[in-house]
Amino acid sequence: MQYINIKYDGAEAVVALFENGRKEAHAYITPTSGSGNASSQIMAIDTAVKMLADETGLKPVFKRYLLSDPSNQTQYLPQEEPCACSVLGQSPLNGTKASLLVLLEEEADFRPYEGGLWEDSKGRIWVGDSTDIATGDSLTMTVAYLERLSLMLAQRGASLKDNCLRTWFFVRDIDNNYKGVVQGRNSVFAREGLTSDTHFIASTGIEGQAAEPSRLVAFNAFADTRIKAPQIKYLYGKTHLNPTYEYGVAFERATAVDYADRRHVYVSGTASIDNKGQIVAPGDIKAQTDRMLENIGVLLAEGDCGWEDVAHMTVYIRDIADHALISRIMRERFPDIPKSIVLAPVCRPGWLIETECMAVKKADNRDYEPY
Repeated sequence: MQYINIKYDGAEAVVALFENGRKEAHAYITPTSGSGNASSQIMAIDTAVKMLADETGLKPVFKRYLLSDPSNQTQYLPQEEPCACSVLGQSPLNGTKASLLVLLEEEADFRPYEGGLWEDSKGRIWVGDSTDIATGDSLTMTVAYLERLSLMLAQRGASLKDNCLRTWFFVRDIDNNYKGVVQGRNSVFAREGLTSDTHFIASTGIEGQAAEPSRLVAFNAFADTRIKAPQIKYLYGKTHLNPTYEYGVAFERATAVDYADRRHVYVSGTASIDNKGQIVAPGDIKAQTDRMLENIGVLLAEGDCGWEDVAHMTVYIRDIADHALISRIMRERFPDIPKSIVLAPVCRPGWLIETECMAVKKADNRDYEPY
């Protein structure tokens, strides 16, 4: 992995560039200063994305804007996006009003399908914000999102069980509304054959405000209709983590996916937990951070990866007062990895911090299709 820091006029891009035949890049782009209004900060980010794409010869395939006030700031976003896009109220804690996660690829040809879903000629699907799903409670919306994706996959001879590789659920007022997400996901998964006897899907469930104020849940996902079972390995970290179904939720701790020339490892939102499902170091943000990173390291190692293979990471904290400490820890331990620290409570109040990440590593799997 090659890590690059690029400064543009008004914005900075921290980039992880991977090349093994075809190139892909992961970047967090932020304004270089917290001064100025939301319009100027978002414009600087958007300009930086275009310049990064031009300089690398890559095309954006997924974008996620993290905003401090989406109800007022969404109006400043580009009117037309070149790829699947998500807009969330998750305040960046670096003093700016916006941060952008963008994934870029060489020779990408994603096209919009409907309602925030984008598909490419290889059968890969990115799900951005789906504003055409009717609003309702968190259970109803979760079921609607998953059923719509399931239908699209079925139309292509695929399924949630066999072809969906990563999901995200962003929940308004997570302390009160996460239960509905869990119930909705569990019900759809049970019908689709996703059980403790088969497998689940790597996922993050975290506080996040959808751009549309009436939506209690926002949903993103990635699926690959070409993928075959031998290419997928589920990672459990059993020495450090318990199976999620033991406390009533349905997701995998991490998933490794092999293509002809690379391995992708999707690490779900991971907190300070032990292999009995108990919170490690209640109330101690420093100790929870240490255990969380240890857990992630175990999952990466099980996927034959290390921190040097991580392409991006997002750190969620519950209490803004912890930001200075967490920022220092992340800067010292991972100075080069593209990352953002945002204000977003975790689904269990006792967890003070959670992190998700994605790793990319070279591989030689000649029997598999290229990514």
